[in-house]
This record gives sequence, structure tokens and C-alpha cells, in this order.
Amino acid sequence: MRVISGSARGQKLKSVPGVTTRPTTDRVKENLFNILGSRVIDAVFLDLFAGNGGMGIEALSRGAKLAVFIDKSRACTKMIRTNLEEVGFVDRARVYTNDALKAAAVLGRQGAKFDLIYVDPPYQTGLVAKSLAAISQFSLLAEDGLVIAEYGKKEEIAQFALNLVRVREEKYGDTVLGFYRSKGD
Repeated sequence: MRVISGSARGQKLKSVPGVTTRPTTDRVKENLFNILGSRVIDAVFLDLFAGNGGMGIEALSRGAKLAVFIDKSRACTKMIRTNLEEVGFVDRARVYTNDALKAAAVLGRQGAKFDLIYVDPPYQTGLVAKSLAAISQFSLLAEDGLVIAEYGKKEEIAQFALNLVRVREEKYGDTVLGFYRSKGD
């Protein structure tokens, strides 16, 4: 796995050996960031179920102001910190070892707002719907913000999640990206 574009372009990212994470493919990552374009510049990015941190690091490489990484695995968050050190983004990142849904509640109580939120739980677990509901319930999305959920093509994901509505869906083989906004935006 590597950083595709931006200031850290071409740098390889390490993954935790033996951990059953499913990194987002370079094809999906490249297409996503092409869709996002300049929205990434100066954005505050939340990477839920962060794995090795590849999505948040890509956002930082492309000009995001800050990335917050959440993963419940200590091995994964340790690897995220290692990857951030390797690419020189430690000062623009926060890494937390926590369950994504519990972290959403904590971030909400702190008044945190994110321009871009990437949700990539294990497929077929029901965690996409629960994560979207938590993002909505705890008001984590900034005005004009966007949530991107990655899920398997066999998963039934609702178009609406509390005050979020899916505005776009892109399919890449077995992977689907659903784009959600607040209903008022």
C-alpha cells in the first residue's frame, strides 16, 4: 500500500502483519480522491476504522489540515503512528485507540466537526449503518461536509441515516462508496 498523490506521493505504508484488516485498494482510493478534488485542501478529516491509516494519510498528503484516526486495535493505531512518522505528518494528526461508535460519542461531546468523514468497517457487519447513525446523532459533520462510507456490494445500506442522505454511489468491483450529506446541506 502506498500514498498515491500529494506531498508524500509514492511513500509506502506499512500494515500490521497477521491482522485481518482489508485495506482500501489503490484504485478505489485514487477514484475517491479524484471525486473529492480540492475539497480535501484544508479539510479536517476523520478516518473511522482506520486500519493502517492509509485514507487519512492520503488526505494529509493532498493538503488536509488535520486527520483524526480511530481504530480499536492497538496494533493498528501503533502502525498508524509509525506510518505518520515515516511520512512526516505527526503534527497534523491525532490517533485514538477506541471503538468507532464510542469514539463518535466522545468526539460529539467535545464538539468536534469534520469536513470529510471516511467510514470503512469490516464488510457485512452492520457497522456502516451504525456509524452513519452515530455521525448524525453526535453531529460530527461540519456544514457542507461529506461522509464517505465504504461497503461491500452485497450489503443493503439505506439511503437515509437520521439526518444524513446518500447523494451518490460509486461501484468498483465488490466495493461500493456511498456519499452522504446532511439533509439541510
